[in-house]
Amino acid sequence: MAGRRTYRTNAIVLDRTKLGEQDLILTLLAQSGRQIRAVGKGARKPGGRLAARVDLFSQTDFLLAHGRNLDVVAEASLVQPHEGLRGDLSRVSAASAMCEVARLTCYEDMDDPFLYPLLSRALGACEEAADQQHLDLSLAAYAFKALAHGGWRPELTGCVSCGDRAVSRFSVAAGGVLCESCAKGIAGAEPITPSQVAWVAALIGSTFDQLLQAQVDLETSTFLVSLAHRWAATHLEARLRAFEFMLSV
Repeated sequence: MAGRRTYRTNAIVLDRTKLGEQDLILTLLAQSGRQIRAVGKGARKPGGRLAARVDLFSQTDFLLAHGRNLDVVAEASLVQPHEGLRGDLSRVSAASAMCEVARLTCYEDMDDPFLYPLLSRALGACEEAADQQHLDLSLAAYAFKALAHGGWRPELTGCVSCGDRAVSRFSVAAGGVLCESCAKGIAGAEPITPSQVAWVAALIGSTFDQLLQAQVDLETSTFLVSLAHRWAATHLEARLRAFEFMLSV
């Protein structure tokens, strides 16, 4: 590390890619909201000091050294390991889907201080969710909140085409709710009830604490998390494999 300029940041581990026999390339969401890619040397070494500090979903205090292409982890100490996610397939799947969305909504050359606390709280909500319904709500809320912040907020108050408030359909491609007349000309517009529209608005406007206390049935939570997946995949123009896996669990 001698001669390399270093900097310190808290960051959440979003993704890990194998490099060589013992190293990892880490994709991190820094506290500033910027995406960082860094090499963790020896991070796959059994019993190595770095291995447990760069697990997926961990919030870690990193000392990083600037590299030519990738930064290099000089030091790491755990801040919040999110231990409640470990060993539970449903929680791990939901957290993985969150990190997948986070990776696609943060950028290496752009700070956005909203993103880090949002993901941190969402991962905490995954740990706190009492059942599958509230785990679904947590993931759906994170996806809609992150995309709404990035400029992909669904129109929920009136038809996206004519403004009519008597809406009965929803189109991911069109960007929100539609009246019955306008929906006839839009492929893929699906039925949506006033209650479901209110739920989507609540996902964006309510806190995770409020959502974790909300009364919701499995049919509604399944609809909301499926809609969140289609919304994110369409507007991020990406196949969300972790999100797909979560929906299949």
